[in-house]
Amino acid sequence: MVCLSQAIVTYTARTQIPQVLNDATHEGLFTNDPYIVQKRPLSVLCFPMMYKNQLMGLFYLENNQTTGAFTAERLAVLTLLSTQIAISLENAQYANHLEEKVKQRTAQLAEANEEITALNEMLKEDNLRMGAELDVAKQLQQMVLPADSELTEIANLDIAGFMEPADEVGGDYYDVLVHEGRVKIGIGDVTGHGLESGVLMLMVQTAVRTLLDSGLSDATQFLNTLNHTICHNTRRMKTDKNLTLSLLDYQAIPPGPPSLQQGEEIARHPFLQKGGGGGILKVTGQHEEVLVFRAGGCVERIDTFDLGFMVGIEDDISDFLSVKEILLQPGDGVVLYTDGITEARNLEGEFYEVDKLCAVISRHWQLSASEIQQAVIADVRQHIGTQKVFDDITLLVLKQK
Repeated sequence: MVCLSQAIVTYTARTQIPQVLNDATHEGLFTNDPYIVQKRPLSVLCFPMMYKNQLMGLFYLENNQTTGAFTAERLAVLTLLSTQIAISLENAQYANHLEEKVKQRTAQLAEANEEITALNEMLKEDNLRMGAELDVAKQLQQMVLPADSELTEIANLDIAGFMEPADEVGGDYYDVLVHEGRVKIGIGDVTGHGLESGVLMLMVQTAVRTLLDSGLSDATQFLNTLNHTICHNTRRMKTDKNLTLSLLDYQAIPPGPPSLQQGEEIARHPFLQKGGGGGILKVTGQHEEVLVFRAGGCVERIDTFDLGFMVGIEDDISDFLSVKEILLQPGDGVVLYTDGITEARNLEGEFYEVDKLCAVISRHWQLSASEIQQAVIADVRQHIGTQKVFDDITLLVLKQK
């Protein structure tokens, strides 16, 4: 049974030009198409999903309730989302070389496609349309997060991450990537809420991955280049959104005699000369405080205000960037978070705050990273109670093995 216009699909695939029919039975090139004549759909949209000048797929939507359902504004949103979907798919295929991983990503994309198909039934009122778009953004936000299996494969670090989107999508970002023996860790928070915030978060994730694969190693140059890219995209989007973003570079120093490359680092850090292992963490960029926990549970709070500038406002932020170095001995670690945790409110309007976060982590620091993360999230949920969650909740725990 034919359930779409094959003529419209074929034409769109061949020309790679979106087809928007406000009244399909009375306008456009397909008024005589047998499917249009028989089914008489009112509004039809067929949209090519392009990436790197290649056709990745097609969106085909109908609305049998009203004419003019697919406005120029919705087409613009779909254009932006389709690019991010294509990029996310490529990143998933690049990062997961095992066949099973590819199958999982394909299944996720199929689920996302089913969600988009479901939008066709919800495009009767503008508020329902916006709700559907936010649901897609949430799903994409979850798709690009590192899998637990990726984190467990990272040597020398015990890592646990958690991110839960708010009802209106806050644009939180975190990632942990391995490149040539070094680990790149990122955490950020886009201003405001809604679809634009979620899309900007996806742009940052893609830019970090691209710059890392390009071999750019200088921390300040890395962040300045990323900022330049985001600035151009926000101007194209005509949005005032920007974000706080901290990037951390981790290098392990294994026990035993050092290599030639490690010699300079070890010479500057006496405790590493003892041959007991450990690691060096370099932080750049402005975000929330970096919480450094020592093996006994003592905490050091590192202010990142002087390490960077808001991303997406100025083309060049190189003058604002600097690097803070953190030495990690076995049992030490860091905790990264977004203000969705520290500004989580209960029914009385009281914030969760950093002091309470530090106290909970210190009490549980002898546990694994996963157990620490679970203890914090449980305590935050208890604090919130039945109150609405207003912002994304993101937490990343890293412990030196």
